[in-house]
Amino acid sequence: MRYVQLRAFHHVALHGGFSRAAEALHLTQPAISDQVRKLESEYDVRLFDRRKKQVSVTDAGEELLKITHRMFEVEQHAYEFLSESRALRTGTLRLMVDSTHHMVHILGAFREKYPEVFVSIRVGNSHNVLSNLNSYEADIGVVGEVPKGSEYKSVLMSSTPIVAFAPEASAIATKKSVTLRELSKYPLVLREPGSKTREKLEEFAEKQGIELAMQIEAEGREAVREIVAAGGGVGIVSEAEFGHDPSLVKIPISASGLTMDEALLCLKERQDSKLVRGFMDLVGQANHA
Repeated sequence: MRYVQLRAFHHVALHGGFSRAAEALHLTQPAISDQVRKLESEYDVRLFDRRKKQVSVTDAGEELLKITHRMFEVEQHAYEFLSESRALRTGTLRLMVDSTHHMVHILGAFREKYPEVFVSIRVGNSHNVLSNLNSYEADIGVVGEVPKGSEYKSVLMSSTPIVAFAPEASAIATKKSVTLRELSKYPLVLREPGSKTREKLEEFAEKQGIELAMQIEAEGREAVREIVAAGGGVGIVSEAEFGHDPSLVKIPISASGLTMDEALLCLKERQDSKLVRGFMDLVGQANHA
């Protein structure tokens, strides 16, 4: 077993194909294929299912990938330890968040402290965030609830009520608040499955025996806002993420306990990465300011 063979396997599994792995490693596809083939042959194990142009990781490959994830993470930690000052001046920090709203007050402070670090921000629902953290495609995530499990290091950022919102000219916009049962009479525009806000609303309604009338499902918070603004129905969002839009009116939901937590988290095994720790520390300081 050679380092280059494990590295080739790791990148094929991570990128989902031999061509993309070759691009990531700046090697040729035949070179990558040869290293993986030698690894499989030497240990008489099949790491990938190869069907036409589709490549998928086998059960044995999934188990090895868990090990190589840790292996290359330790390698990165060693590199950062040996070049600590450089690691804090340069590099890339990858954020995957359910809303950029929760990041804006931290980014300025982070950029001031680490001006040479490139920050990449992607947006997705809570399911996407956890998936990207677990696959090492994101360094830090923001999700709508602290997840269960001991594999994460988390910092609670906020806890705010879930509210409804509608166009200023709509009938519901005249109400100072609505009950969940009243809300069930209106057509709802909700985010895709995987959204924690939607999940909490539906669970809360089910416990009370209330059937909500979802009429439109849209991917992403901005898509929901646009549909609601155009008269497509009533939207749901945490109060912290409502923002400021003069065309939309926020309507509180009079349901005790219908709140949304927002948590910053990373994998525990990555919490000592210099950039991850630097960002997490800034959030902790902001929370105690």
